Amino acid sequence: MKLSEHIDLISPGNWSDYELIDSGDFQKLERFGKFVVSRPEPQAIWEKALSNSEWEKLAHAVYTRRKGSSAVLSDDEKGEWKRKPGMPEQWVVEYPAIDRGLKFRLGLTSFKHIGIFPEQAANWDYIHKSTKDLGPSQPQVLNLFAYTGGASLAASAAGAKVTHVDSVKPVINWAGENSRLSELGNIRWIIDDAMKFVLREVRRGSVYQGIILDPPAYGRGPEGEKWVLEDNLREMVQACLSLLDKQNGFFLLNLYSVGFSAIIAESLVNSVYSDIFNPELGELFLTDRGGRRLPLGVFYRFKTNRKPN
Repeated sequence: MKLSEHIDLISPGNWSDYELIDSGDFQKLERFGKFVVSRPEPQAIWEKALSNSEWEKLAHAVYTRRKGSSAVLSDDEKGEWKRKPGMPEQWVVEYPAIDRGLKFRLGLTSFKHIGIFPEQAANWDYIHKSTKDLGPSQPQVLNLFAYTGGASLAASAAGAKVTHVDSVKPVINWAGENSRLSELGNIRWIIDDAMKFVLREVRRGSVYQGIILDPPAYGRGPEGEKWVLEDNLREMVQACLSLLDKQNGFFLLNLYSVGFSAIIAESLVNSVYSDIFNPELGELFLTDRGGRRLPLGVFYRFKTNRKPN
């Protein structure tokens, strides 16, 4: 068992198309490209730095809850966007730090999401570098609960053959748009329940050099299969680690469910796996203009070879 020596606090660096302008009062004000959106954020429990009138002036689109919603909006609760004139329903941003840049089509969804989690750029950097470090042969990378494909694009840009698994067909289609915008291929799109897919891969004896696991707190598979993080995560991690190349691989577990710490992720992995080198654990965050750091998830990641970072 190999424990990390410290907890890292990581924020993405070169993200010119994104900025967290302000946060507070359970909200965040963000710029994506040239458009600014206001939406709920349950962890922003402090006061806003800017006034409400300044938020109203800056925001091109504001997400509003349905009447009767609680202060903390759950991921399965719908609302609506109020757009100013000139604010499109869809637009494109670029993350330029990886090769020729990753491009993403954004859109205003009824679940407050817009198509990317910008703090994940710090993990995309790790995935891209770790994939390149695997060597000249085309590595196999598995991305589970893969959403609109930021991690898949990062691995593909580094030369991997990627298996991208998500249970929602429109989300898979959205990820496909992003791959075309980014001019990247070598991605196999799988619409399936993540647990069912992984257990089938275990029975097949499949091996992956990279595994990315980014599960939600709750979810449903394409046939109504139920996913509950605290009930299913241990089995999922055990199955994934049985698929990981023990000589030359990397593993990344990302969690954004409130109440799960990086130490929980570390202890879970270390309870079932021992071939760990260069472990890292910590929190992802974004900093607003007022200097407040907004936590947006935790991670645990490691390599299975002895090469230095």
